[in-house]
Amino acid sequence: MDKKQERDGEKMGRREFLRTTGKFAGLTLGLTLLGSMKNFPVDAAPKFKAYPFTLGIASGDPSSDGVVLWTRLAPDPLNGGGMPPHNVPVQWEVAKDEGFRHVVRRGTEFAKAALAHSVHIEVNGLQPNTAYYYRFKAGAEISPIGRTKTLPAINDSVARLTFAFASCQQYEHGYFTAYRRMAEENLDVVFHLGDYIYEYGANEYKADSGNVRTHIGAEIITLDDYRNRYAQYKADADLREAHAAFPWIVTWDDHEVENNYAAGIPEKGQPIEPFIQRRAAAYQAYYEHMPLRLSSLPHGTDMRLYRRFTYGNLAEFHVLDTRQYRDDQANGDGSKPPSSESLDPNRTLLGDKQERWLRDGLTRSQARWNVLAQQVFFCQRDYTTGPAQKFSMDAWDGYAPARDRIVQAMAERSDTNFVVLTGDVHANWAAEIKQDFNNPASKTLGVELVGTSITSIGDGSDVRDDTERILAENPHILFFNNHRGYVRCTVTPEAWQTDYRILPYVSRKGAPILTRASFVTQNGKPGLTLIGEQPVASSSTPALTPLLTGSKAPISSI
Repeated sequence: MDKKQERDGEKMGRREFLRTTGKFAGLTLGLTLLGSMKNFPVDAAPKFKAYPFTLGIASGDPSSDGVVLWTRLAPDPLNGGGMPPHNVPVQWEVAKDEGFRHVVRRGTEFAKAALAHSVHIEVNGLQPNTAYYYRFKAGAEISPIGRTKTLPAINDSVARLTFAFASCQQYEHGYFTAYRRMAEENLDVVFHLGDYIYEYGANEYKADSGNVRTHIGAEIITLDDYRNRYAQYKADADLREAHAAFPWIVTWDDHEVENNYAAGIPEKGQPIEPFIQRRAAAYQAYYEHMPLRLSSLPHGTDMRLYRRFTYGNLAEFHVLDTRQYRDDQANGDGSKPPSSESLDPNRTLLGDKQERWLRDGLTRSQARWNVLAQQVFFCQRDYTTGPAQKFSMDAWDGYAPARDRIVQAMAERSDTNFVVLTGDVHANWAAEIKQDFNNPASKTLGVELVGTSITSIGDGSDVRDDTERILAENPHILFFNNHRGYVRCTVTPEAWQTDYRILPYVSRKGAPILTRASFVTQNGKPGLTLIGEQPVASSSTPALTPLLTGSKAPISSI
């Protein structure tokens, strides 16, 4: 989340946008893309001028009997991919072993020129809760090998789930060492909560510790721009390693298009038609570079990203899109006191349809843990000292009645556990979800786990200048750390353990990983218990002695 620039001119409201954009439908890809895929010739025996799997491989959107396999042919990745305007056949295999002696599924799919020669293979017929290996072949070239894993069957009893979540990876601000360390973990799945790329031109966004790499080109606007930016990010070996190690479940935030955009409303009040064209290009490029199902292919002005994943009877993940359907930020955005606009119950962050979908899912779920995988700070977060209040208008605080409706749905289900996973804010936080955030004694309904950035804003610190003030003003927030990294969660029927995994620096390669703090939430007892803490003494030397160890044992021994 960046400092909001001043807006120029009047903004179009979300509902007016939805009424108006029909006339721009021809500018978007979804109405014509499926048809255009059939109009390219086929190169049945391709020969490449260089290795075509430069962007690696990935898997995602797992189900109990399958998974999506992804790759993109790009022998010249930073210059449009370097492929001719032909559809190219790509062979794929799925095996039970890394040596591919026991192949269980294979086939051929076309890398389509209309989709930047990406492939999205929806493999079915696999066994639940099982690890598999996969690879691709195009012409005479063979891809790296990836490992993936299916979900348990819907009603299976699941003893343990371990996953990580991450967000905010500004390429210029640091090295993606966190992904190298993540790939060394033993995880079932990874959730990415947005800001996979940043749209800024070279050195337009400076890290506090200085930029260590440089974006290619100016701010990205066109489809070719977005494709080249994804290629620059995916050319990073550490990111490719993490994609190859686990299936990923992804959703976006704002920088996949433009900072702090809201539905069809650009950040700085640009004319609507060019922004709709830009958003359509950004949405297509996102689909082209993520392991998503055909159901997420952009259509008209919409791209469906909110969806559910169920891990047996243990956990159900409700993956949200808090960017595409929202009303414009209240009060001109930024950090502002609440107002009649931000408190208007008719305003929405999720859009009416997605909000109904979420509330219905929370009502119907039979899982032990119900999880919202989403983008912006959910709990109330007051920035100012004293009785006055100041909130981020881009977060749920700027849409408080919409949040109240979700909190009410939580309050109506006392037989389940609620966890909110969040990215966006480039710091680690742990908070308790209160029925009334203005009353510290009110009932605790669940917990929010906010993960820091992979690199955004550069090298971190143990505390910030505002740490003490924010914690004092928000007693439901129990932890606040300013390092880079990711969050690892281990879930059993009895407890949920959260480990904040941090790097002491990202401005140099090869940083070690350590657990800055660990919390446990017990089944049926919403709230957070600190079980261990390890502060970092400086940007280069991690402290080795835990500062605090709670009375509860880690989840591994529960």
